[in-house]
Amino acid sequence: MSEISLTFPDGAVKRFDETTTPLAVAASISKSLAKKSVSAKLNGEYVGMNDIIPASGDFQLITTSDDEAVSLLRHSASHLLAQALKRIPKFANMHFGVGPFIDNGFYYDTDNGAGNQVSVEDFSEIEAMMHKIVAEDLPIVSRELTRDEALKTFSEDPYKVELISDLPVDEKITIAVQGDHVELDKGGLVPSTGWIKHFKLTSVAGAYWRGKSSNPMMQRIYGIAEWKQADVDAEVQRREEAKERDHRTIGRDLDLFFTSQEVGSGLPVWLPNGATIRRQVERYITDKELANGYQHVYTPVLSNLNLYKTSGHWDHYREDMFPPMDMGDGEFLELRPMNCPSHIMVFKHKPRSYRELPMRIAELGMMHRYEKSGALTGLSRVREMTLNDGHTFVEPEKLEEEFKSILTMMMGVYRDFDITDYRFRLSYRDPKNTEKYFDDDDMWEKSQAQLKRAMDDLKLDYFEAEGEAAFYGPKLDVQTKTALGGEETMSTIQLDFLLPERFNLTYIGADGQDNHRPVMLHRGIVGTMERFTAYLIEMYKGAFPTWLSPLQVQIIPVNLGAHGDYATSVQKHLQDAGLRANVETKDAKMGYLIREAQTNKIPYTLVLGDSEVDNNTVTVRRYGQDKTETMSYSAFQNLILEDVSNYSRQMPNN
Repeated sequence: MSEISLTFPDGAVKRFDETTTPLAVAASISKSLAKKSVSAKLNGEYVGMNDIIPASGDFQLITTSDDEAVSLLRHSASHLLAQALKRIPKFANMHFGVGPFIDNGFYYDTDNGAGNQVSVEDFSEIEAMMHKIVAEDLPIVSRELTRDEALKTFSEDPYKVELISDLPVDEKITIAVQGDHVELDKGGLVPSTGWIKHFKLTSVAGAYWRGKSSNPMMQRIYGIAEWKQADVDAEVQRREEAKERDHRTIGRDLDLFFTSQEVGSGLPVWLPNGATIRRQVERYITDKELANGYQHVYTPVLSNLNLYKTSGHWDHYREDMFPPMDMGDGEFLELRPMNCPSHIMVFKHKPRSYRELPMRIAELGMMHRYEKSGALTGLSRVREMTLNDGHTFVEPEKLEEEFKSILTMMMGVYRDFDITDYRFRLSYRDPKNTEKYFDDDDMWEKSQAQLKRAMDDLKLDYFEAEGEAAFYGPKLDVQTKTALGGEETMSTIQLDFLLPERFNLTYIGADGQDNHRPVMLHRGIVGTMERFTAYLIEMYKGAFPTWLSPLQVQIIPVNLGAHGDYATSVQKHLQDAGLRANVETKDAKMGYLIREAQTNKIPYTLVLGDSEVDNNTVTVRRYGQDKTETMSYSAFQNLILEDVSNYSRQMPNN
């Protein structure tokens, strides 16, 4: 019998017969290792624990203590879900798309045609069937098929047939078999269904097949899977907390914004309360930028299409742009998807000298992008957005200095908003993707090295991501953890050597020659007003710090007739001090009015009765607190003004 040679991570080399499995290899080392080994890798490719190891090579066992093991568990749970659905009569004819693992869980895209659709009410029945299959402890094994065999195996499922048909002709096709269930799969599964003990189905949503709106709409069933039930319970609790923080729910409850088909998909309407929050953010960031040497401009939301052809946006982002408008005289206008060409034209408006550099241009610039309908979500994914945008034109030798200055300002903004859960990503090009990225190896290598050197000089931790750069240059992305558990790019600083060349930007150097090329830095500090406000709503859970709160003070007179004039006087004094105050005029019980102010998460509630009128005092209750305190009006005004000036450092309890 022939043998294979396996090289282990520690360098040890062992020989086994050619019919051996990873499970047998693990058992030959120790029984405990065999019990906790989830899968194996041969030369970086997964080999199931029950499968014959096909060749010699570098060999690694993956155990439950390895980080990637839980992903294999979740992947396997998606197969378990599909098998359970096929066993339930009303879902027996269901077709299946893809069922991958995702952060914190898994999903499977399904299509039951005109039959019964899966609802949350079905989850208990489906989970019961899943647990039955777990108890059967069915071994999971892989098999390789020819293309014809695979097409025959999945002939009744059009989605699987499409996936198989789209594979390259030389692609190896493998399936995973667990009892009566067969999956099209590349590997990375647990040894048997008995390993998938702790799971829970969580939700169902619509999803276009392969993410294209022209394809059929499928049902995406989501679930959680963990090694321990306690971890499933913790994830369920985290998701319940996330629901309470969902900016769409809070936005509705606090009357901040709304979206409507009558207005248009992805076009949020800012109500007075939401507009107040946005206005405060806009004033804050504008003042911050002016203090840091930025010049604010206003540029058109429409521009000549040729501007975006020159910049390259038409070539690289056409699918995300709205169709051009034919003006009938040979001119085509485009709703701008980016502000950078507009700011380039500001720089190019007249000759520039090195003495003007760095020239910092900023704008709260409205943009439009053609987001697919299925991707639109509240304020976080919209078709019209206003970006806190800025562009710096700088001498090449001062590029790193300006980068550090922008980053320092950015981190100061994060401190003011009490944003602490973020990390830095250096986003590089993928050199193999010549279609997306401008072809200039020297430019890319130089600019990526400068970006990395600047971060190292600042002694900041970061991770690197290939293929995440803009088409014109590398960038630093600030990845923030959202209150709902996801991660998104909040801020960015992008290096750009390309657009100054495309637009032939020059400045007059110290030598008097007008042939010096500036470098362009793109940066967004708080991103778009829409997404940043959504982030703040979820982070603060609607209980905004006083300086951001739509209404800062709710004034409740005990008796409107007897105490209304004093309440109005207090309101006017507060408004004269630049504060947002309202007098409650509803005819309702005091307890109800106080609870309503707390429900609306107003930072301060003032109750005014006979004693307050006679002594020129106010009785103060802070949001989230049961105790009250009576003080002079002037003392309260000093208190709230100090609170407002301290930004997030005086946040209400949330």
